[in-house]
Amino acid sequence: MHNVIGVILGGGQGSRLYPLTKERAKPAVPLAGKYRLIDVPISNCINSGVDRMFVLTQFLSESLHRHIYRTYKFDNFGGGWVQVLAAEQTAGEDVAASDWFQGTADAVRKAMVHLRTARPSEVLVLSGDHLYRMDYRDYVHAHRESNADVTVGVQPVNEQVAPQLGILKVDKDGCIVEFAEKPKGKALAKMASGGDPEKPYLASMGIYIFKYGVLGELLQKNPQDDFGKHIIPAAIKSNRVCAYEFGGYWEDIG
Repeated sequence: MHNVIGVILGGGQGSRLYPLTKERAKPAVPLAGKYRLIDVPISNCINSGVDRMFVLTQFLSESLHRHIYRTYKFDNFGGGWVQVLAAEQTAGEDVAASDWFQGTADAVRKAMVHLRTARPSEVLVLSGDHLYRMDYRDYVHAHRESNADVTVGVQPVNEQVAPQLGILKVDKDGCIVEFAEKPKGKALAKMASGGDPEKPYLASMGIYIFKYGVLGELLQKNPQDDFGKHIIPAAIKSNRVCAYEFGGYWEDIG
């Protein structure tokens, strides 16, 4: 697991959580007293043996930076760290262009120069505003066993919830063959592929594992800005993309 790098996305403006996000980023929103939303993916990583993490931040991130700096201290011998990467202008960019991250994929694309120095075998892309508990060791093991280029975390959902989410259709081998963003009616009906008749649809959790080289190629070939809307659909067409079904509690707080 030491060869896996965790990349945690700090989120956008968080307008749907206003006024909780009036003066702080979404992952810095307090949870259960002294904790913050960012503690969920970071603690999941630490408890799963993923001890090298980048947190990509942008909006109102000072309190988030302070919390991470004060909370996560690693010893000098284990080699683990949590490193904050704020939006920055890099060499070769058009100065007139926006230096802000334009979306989830754009944020990781601009951070690839830092990922390269860590030399990971896989990159685990996580959101900083989800509430769940997952052992990523099982997730990474399934990814490697299936020899997938990309693995997407999915959760079974019913017909009422499915139109609010990105729905993935899998074949008998668990490989993703089709993606639909918030499908309704007939478009939703044809996306059923889960084994639970009460929850026949598989919704993307926004949790991804990429082979490091594949991630770089996808981000280079597809200049769009979002993983869910752009990169994953492009990967389905050109790479082996599998689903990892998660049966525990999960909620997108953002």
